[in-house]
Parts: sequence; structure tokens; C-alpha cells
Amino acid sequence: MTPFSLFIVDDEEIARAGITLALKKTYNVHGFGTAEDALAALREKQPDLVLLDIGLPGMNGIDALQHIKSEYPDILVIMITAFEDVQTVVSAMKLGAYDYIVKPLDMNGLIITVRNALETIALKKEIHQLQQKYVKQNLPLIVGDSAPIRKIMETVGMVASSIDTPVLILGETGTGKELIAQTIHYRSPNFKGPLITVNCAAIPKELIESELFGYEKGAFSGAQTSKAGLVEEAAEGTLFLDEVGDLSAEAQAKLLRFLESGEYLRVGSTRRMQVQTRVISATNRDLVTMAQDGSFRMDLYYRLAVVKIEVPSLNQRREDILPLARFFLEKFTKKFGKAFIGFSPEAAGALEKFNWTGNIRELRNLIERAVLLGNGPALTVDQLGLEQVKGESSAAEPACPPITELPEMPTFSAQGVDLPAILKSVEKAYFEQALAVTGGNTSKAAKLLNLSRDKFRYRLKK
Repeated sequence: MTPFSLFIVDDEEIARAGITLALKKTYNVHGFGTAEDALAALREKQPDLVLLDIGLPGMNGIDALQHIKSEYPDILVIMITAFEDVQTVVSAMKLGAYDYIVKPLDMNGLIITVRNALETIALKKEIHQLQQKYVKQNLPLIVGDSAPIRKIMETVGMVASSIDTPVLILGETGTGKELIAQTIHYRSPNFKGPLITVNCAAIPKELIESELFGYEKGAFSGAQTSKAGLVEEAAEGTLFLDEVGDLSAEAQAKLLRFLESGEYLRVGSTRRMQVQTRVISATNRDLVTMAQDGSFRMDLYYRLAVVKIEVPSLNQRREDILPLARFFLEKFTKKFGKAFIGFSPEAAGALEKFNWTGNIRELRNLIERAVLLGNGPALTVDQLGLEQVKGESSAAEPACPPITELPEMPTFSAQGVDLPAILKSVEKAYFEQALAVTGGNTSKAAKLLNLSRDKFRYRLKK
């Protein structure tokens, strides 16, 4: 292991020599008589620790400390003072000094103080190395170099520094929202804690509350023992709520309380419990429209969306299609023991032009099937199966008959007309015809009606 390096900054040559003699057997020590000389050396090489005298000629130790912590925040600084000036010491500690020692120096005390400081550095390095190991083993690979992906990863990097800031990830099904959540978790200080994933749409509404927050014995029929909820299991880690728009009104209220105070109640209990965990949520639904309609709490939306990340569809980041396809090709070639080395030019072109309504998940499944059933060395259009479906799924949409058939309009009379009913009838007719001409494909029907897929599905259900 490389020895720690130290800078000693003291205008008294005898003091520098004494400290150097006490520490040089264990550490790499460099001495400086002025703060200016030490700061110039810092630009060339940064030490692990600086022993910094307060009473220096020229730039004093407090100003030098402020400069060091501003430019090199990871360097630990121990202040040296000729007398216990409490006010000066307090100022130094507020500026980020690790500790202070008083002249005349007790060399045994100095050695212990330096050792304790460097043990702190060693622990930080060990944690960083451990985190890098966790990241390498667990962090999902986000493939792509398009502008939207670069922007998302920049946001992920910033939000990962927090341990409890809620994040809402929006995007169509199959765009990789869960991968983004995993990336935030493994890059955050919560990485050593658990990552608990909950698919809110897969749990019956009457059970989601007890699953999230747990229950006490006898809380309901069948509750023969007490059970911790998923929020509790995610303590000191991350709780990922996928399809958060499917939460019941009761669960929404409890989740809001938890996000605001960190407190919750198990079902059947009056005892408040508290736990620290970050909540990341995701949905492909329009929560704002749902909130306006009353099916989702607007205050919960604002609390979940402290940081909002919108993941674009694969069709909106076409420059990432081939890198993703090559990544999946390599992955499944190894998995199935095949000998594929790439795509034919025609296959590459077809992949780039295809209309990926199922996004990355659809691309992944297509490549997996093609590799499993095909033969190398290059995947062809036929092996991918794009030749058979290009007429109905390519980026160039098929021609559709005009949507013109409308219900018969009532004549305006002295009694007026039921305009809401008429508008609802007209909307219903357009939706039915759009689905008819697209063979039931909701994505294409939504495009014909100039609606987002989420809004189309919401209004269709309504």
C-alpha cells in the first residue's frame, strides 16, 4: 500500500523539522514555509493531509484553509496554533478543518491526531472501493449516447448524491425506467441497503396498503402473525414503486404521509413507526391528468416528482437503436453459444426504420428470438422477422381510410341540446373507428387521433 502523503505548512523551520522527524518513518512528508508555496505545490500534487499553521507570514492559515477546502474538498486539514484562540479555532472548524493542535507540540498527541485523521481517509477509500465493486457487480448497463440519454445520466449522477430525495421516472412501457431506478440506487449512498421493487399494478388494491406498510396480528382475517411491510424492508435503501399510478386512494394517502414525515402505521396498529428510505416511482400513465380527474392525488404527485426524469421512447432516440441491438446480439450470442458477429446491412437498416412500439423490451425480445433460432455469422432481415411485419410496423405508417363516419347529430330546438352527450358520442365514434382501421393497435390509434398513448388509453377507459 502506498504511504499517505502529508504537507507541513509552518514558517518556523524548527517546528517543521520536528514534525517531519516524527512522521517521516510512516508517511511521505513535504514541508513549506508559506501558504503560497504550499498552494503552488498543491496544483502539482495533492496530499492526503495538510498540517497548517494559522499564524503564517503573507497569506494566513485561515485564508489558506478556505482556499484548500474550496479547491480540494477531499484533503483533510489539521490546524496548528501557537495559543488556544477559541474564536480562531471555531472559525477554522466551520471552514472544514478536521482538527487542531496547539504549540508547543506534544509529538505523541500529534502522531495520534494524524493517525486518526488518516484512518478516516482510509475508511472513505475503502467505502469508495466497496461501492465501486457493488456498482460493477450490480449496476445495469445504460446503452446509448444520444442527447436525451446523456441528459438523463447527468441528472441521475446529480440525484444519486442524495439519500432520500424522491424521484419520479416517466416513460412508455419498455423504455428502461427500472434500469434508471437501479442506476440511481447503486450510485447513491444507499447502495449498501436493499433495493425493493414493487409492481403496484400486480398487487390487488385491497392488499397494496398492507404490502407496503405491513400489518399487525389480527388486523384482518388471516393475519395470524405480524408482518413488516416493504417500506420497512427497504430501510436505509431504496423503495422502487413501479406503476405508481395504480395505487389505491388509501395507499396514496399513507404514502404521502410517509414521504412528508418518514412515519407510517402498520395496518391494524396505532403505533407510529419511522424509517429512512428513498422512494423512486415510475409510471407510463399521465398522473397530472389523473390528478385533475380525481383518481390520483395532486399533492402526492408533487411529492413524488421532486426530481422528474422523462425517458424517451426508442423511436425518439433512433441513434441508440443499433448500439442497443449490438449489445443484445453480443449478450445472446454468448448465452446461446452462437457465432453471430453482427447484422447484415439490410437488417441494420430495417432495425433503424422499424417502429418500436414496445421500445427497448421489444428490441431485446426480437434479438433474443433471432439469435436463438438463427445461424451466423450475420443476422439477416428474415432471421429477425422484420420482412414479415414491415408492412404493418415500419416507421412509415400504412395508409388508413379516413375517419368520417359520425353519429347523427340532433336538431337544435327550443329545449336546446345535450352537448356533453353529443361530444361524448362523437369522441366514442372516433375512438372506435381509429381502433378499427389500425386493427386494435392502441399506439397507432392514438397517433391517428393526435393523442399520447397514455391519454388515449385513459380516455378510452373513461
